[in-house]
Amino acid sequence: MNRITELLGIQYPIFQGAMAQISRHQLVSAVSNAGGLGILASGGLTADEVRDEIRKTKALTDKPFAVNLMLMMDNVAEIVEVLIEEGVKIVTTGAGTPKPYMPRLKEAGVIVIPVIPSVKLALKMQELGCDAVVAEGMEAGGHIGEMTTMPLTRQVAAHLDIPVVCAGGIADGHGFVAATALGAEGVQMGTVFLAAEECPISAAYKQEILISVDTSTVVTGRKFGAPVRCLRNQLTTKYLELENQNISRHELEAMTMGALTRAVEDGDVDNGSLMAGQIAGLVSTIRPAKAIIEDVMTEAKAVLEHLSL
Repeated sequence: MNRITELLGIQYPIFQGAMAQISRHQLVSAVSNAGGLGILASGGLTADEVRDEIRKTKALTDKPFAVNLMLMMDNVAEIVEVLIEEGVKIVTTGAGTPKPYMPRLKEAGVIVIPVIPSVKLALKMQELGCDAVVAEGMEAGGHIGEMTTMPLTRQVAAHLDIPVVCAGGIADGHGFVAATALGAEGVQMGTVFLAAEECPISAAYKQEILISVDTSTVVTGRKFGAPVRCLRNQLTTKYLELENQNISRHELEAMTMGALTRAVEDGDVDNGSLMAGQIAGLVSTIRPAKAIIEDVMTEAKAVLEHLSL
C-alpha cells in the first residue's frame, strides 16, 4: 500500500486513462473490479449521458472509480453537479484548471487529481488543494504536451509534496518500475487498455494497435498548438501535408471532424483518428483488463527482484 492506494481505496496504483468515446462503463468497471482505478471519460457527453454512464458503471462494480472532466467543455459546471448528485468521489481533470469548481467539489468530499504537463502547473494544482497529480509525458496518445515522461515525472515528484502518478509510454511491469524509480506512486495507462477485451472500440481499431511497432505513431496539430498523437494512416498523412501548407486551422479541424467516431464505432482505420501512444508497439495481445493489471504487477515484482545496483 502507498499513498495513492490508501487515498483512493484501490488495490493497485494503476489508473486507466480517460479516453474520449472509449472509456465507458464496460472498460471502467472491469478495471475497477480488477483492483485498479477505472476512469470514465466525460468529454463530448451531455450531463444526462454522464449520469447514465455513472449508473451503468455502478451496476457493474462496487469498487472505486473516477470521472474525468475535460475543463474546456461548456457543460462542465452541469457535469460537476451530476457527479456530486451521483456520489462520485474521485475526479481527474484535463484541458484547464479545476479552480472554479474546487470549492463545490471539496465541499462534497471529492478527491481531485489533475493531469498536468509541467512542474509549474503541478505546483499550482498543489497550491489549489488538489490531492494528487498525473504527470503525463508527450509519449501518450491523444492530446499531448511538450515534455517527455521521464524528465517530467522526475521533476514533478521532486517538487511536490502530494502523490504523483506517471503517465505516457507505460504498458507493462518494466514501465511501472521505471515510474516508481522516478518518484511516482502510481501509473496511468491508456494505450494498453485499448486492447482490453472490455474496451468498446471497433475490432479494426484494436487490430491496428496489435500490429503497431515503435515508430507507428505520429503527432499532428503542432502548427496551431494542439498536438495529438495517433497511429499513422491516410488521415494523418493528408493532415500533415496540409498542415505544412498555408491551410487554416478551421479547414484542418473540418477535415478531422468525427474522425474519432469513425475509428471507434465504424472501424474506419484509414480515415479515422486512431489515438494511441508510442508504447503501442509493446501491445500485441487482447486480454481481459484483469489480466493486463495482474501481468503488470507480477512483472513489476519480478523486475524489482532481479535489479542489482
